[in-house]
Amino acid sequence: MTPHADPATGASVKAADRAHVFHSWSAQGLIDPVAVAGAEGSYFWDYEGKRYLDFTSGLVFTNIGYQHPKVVAAIQEQAATLTTFAPAFAVESRSEAARLIAERTPGDLDKIFFTNGGAEAVENAVRMARLHTGRHKVMSAYRSYHGATSTAINLTGDPRRWPSDQGAAGVVHFWAPFLYRSPFYSETEEQEAARALAHLEDTIAFEGPSTIAAIILETIPGTAGIMMPPPGYLAGVREICDRHGIVFVLDEVMAGFGRTGEWFAADLYGVVPDLMTFAKGVNSGYVPLGGVAINEEIAATFDKRPYPGGLTYSGHPLACAAAVATINVMAEEDIVGRAARIGETVLGPGLRELAARHPSVGEVRGTGVFWALDLVRNRETREPLVPYNAAGEANAPMAAFAAACKKGGLWPFVNMNRTHVVPPCNISEADAKEGLAILDEALSVADRHTV
Repeated sequence: MTPHADPATGASVKAADRAHVFHSWSAQGLIDPVAVAGAEGSYFWDYEGKRYLDFTSGLVFTNIGYQHPKVVAAIQEQAATLTTFAPAFAVESRSEAARLIAERTPGDLDKIFFTNGGAEAVENAVRMARLHTGRHKVMSAYRSYHGATSTAINLTGDPRRWPSDQGAAGVVHFWAPFLYRSPFYSETEEQEAARALAHLEDTIAFEGPSTIAAIILETIPGTAGIMMPPPGYLAGVREICDRHGIVFVLDEVMAGFGRTGEWFAADLYGVVPDLMTFAKGVNSGYVPLGGVAINEEIAATFDKRPYPGGLTYSGHPLACAAAVATINVMAEEDIVGRAARIGETVLGPGLRELAARHPSVGEVRGTGVFWALDLVRNRETREPLVPYNAAGEANAPMAAFAAACKKGGLWPFVNMNRTHVVPPCNISEADAKEGLAILDEALSVADRHTV
């Protein structure tokens, strides 16, 4: 589809938005949202006819790009057949979506509880773990994001938690590994894994192993920085959980469904959790859908005992039809393999080349179509380009970098001192290279703030 200018409609859309839409995570009087006229594949455009290459995949969810015709058709067909139905009934699209998801989840995660999104998936995974174990504490990492609902926001380990930090009963935070900014003064990945596991063991000991229901981790933390866990760490957490009877929950809301070049990031590490949360890429966000994949032991807890949780739109037929179509498209078009290849042959090498040329790039991290550039003022000291949780003038260097990206036709994912490179899993090689070229120019702006 070719964008065309329609400023009058754009002005009307913007006016209605500013008059009536209350935006998330925003000071309402300080924002100026782009009025979007359309989107296709890896691009979207505004009513001025300006087109952007989307290196954010929305909020890291359009894994198959915008407006995939087969998924759009499946939603239309489902709407014509059965638009909605209550969750207590067996419905074809719901059953088939659960089957296809269970086929791809690791180990015996074969029962699927559907939610409307990732935060609700986390809420229900925690509830299941607490009921299964009879314990109340849940442990999660700093540098994490698990959602914005009551329990999920308290599990979150970034500043978005602070305004709502009433300390949901039993939430305990700990430090997960991150060698580039190691809290353990490590010099190698082996040291970082060993010291992070020792720190976790100590935290469990002082909290009381018999009080801990679950440990929840993003398999690869997403918004917090795409920090690949060092070899052996996740397997070590699995062993600790097994030893203490703790439920191991992996949050794959962002990393799942092809983004890492595997169906799930857990597959990269050969680790099987007890519960796994998902959303976003399960149907590329075309209709809201999330869920919890549950292992046999925890599912059996509720064979004769009712599970005290549910949602009016759990397994919504339209959302599940979109999931069925998305998973089938991903299989037919080898989108998971494509994500792995584009990461290995284009994004990874290209981002490392940018790092070699730009002093503002401290580290390149990632896999598949899941990458982050850690931007710094000084490579030697690793001082971040902007302070932690910077706002206003303190955030000016990152704001200038983001503006340069947008001017060049690239919509960037910027968080704190990082820019993430998270385009659709089926982005073309040519589009990926175009995005890298725009990043190259924009990083020159960030370079001006280095010392």
